[in-house]
Amino acid sequence: MRSRSYRSMNVIVTIVLAVGGIIMIAPLLWTFTTSLKTREAVFALPPQWIPDPVQWENYLRVWSAGPLASGIWNSIVVSVSVTVVGTATSALAAFAFAKMRLPFKNVVFLTLLVAIMIPFPTIMIPQFKMFGDLGMVDTLWPLILPGLFGNIVMIFFLRQFLDSVPDSIIEAAKLDGAGYLRIFWTLIFPAIRPAVAAQFILWFMAVWNDYLAPIIYLNSPERQTLQLVIASFNATYASQTDYPLIMAASFIALIPVLVVFVIFQRQIIESVALTGAKG
Repeated sequence: MRSRSYRSMNVIVTIVLAVGGIIMIAPLLWTFTTSLKTREAVFALPPQWIPDPVQWENYLRVWSAGPLASGIWNSIVVSVSVTVVGTATSALAAFAFAKMRLPFKNVVFLTLLVAIMIPFPTIMIPQFKMFGDLGMVDTLWPLILPGLFGNIVMIFFLRQFLDSVPDSIIEAAKLDGAGYLRIFWTLIFPAIRPAVAAQFILWFMAVWNDYLAPIIYLNSPERQTLQLVIASFNATYASQTDYPLIMAASFIALIPVLVVFVIFQRQIIESVALTGAKG
């Protein structure tokens, strides 16, 4: 009797998860199918989930309809530089806060946590004036420089993760003559790699999809990031009901995030499994 109720519960959970998965993936499928339709087919009733005919040339038109290539390149420059360098500095900072003996490190760490509570619009104008005085407005530097020094959320997450690493390993390595940098790269970083991968992809998605900061600092079309280019597509072609072109550009913007997720999915699953085991 108990096994029958257990199987029934599994069936119900499976159905609920399947319905939830369909609801979540439906907008992505609609974006892709719409990018392959004609303008008239977008408004067809009943809605066409499978385009007929398939218009692959929409993905050719999108490259000449606006500065999509430069937008992709600018977004790659910003996202990769910020997340790669920022992840390294965040991991080093987390290691220092968790395992090194530093004066007032807890006070500094709490100060960083308090900084999370300050919304970006509060510092938006002072930050813009600062970069304006430095002559960096309408360049990618205002989007890159703040992230090179780390991410407070990532530092907090990795510091909590490092609490499970025994201090005896670090002390033994110090007795063997290893410095802190060697200890970090040879012992600590491999241990926290799943957690780093999970935080890396979340940060990459946030930087890649950022719209507020680029629209503040970037004016020239050739310096705009991909999100601004897509917004420009929407403003230009929505009035012409050329939604397939807009959806083609939007789907292209999704591809790098999907690629990063596929590359780091094993580490992300390991991070979730390790977190569950520790809990």
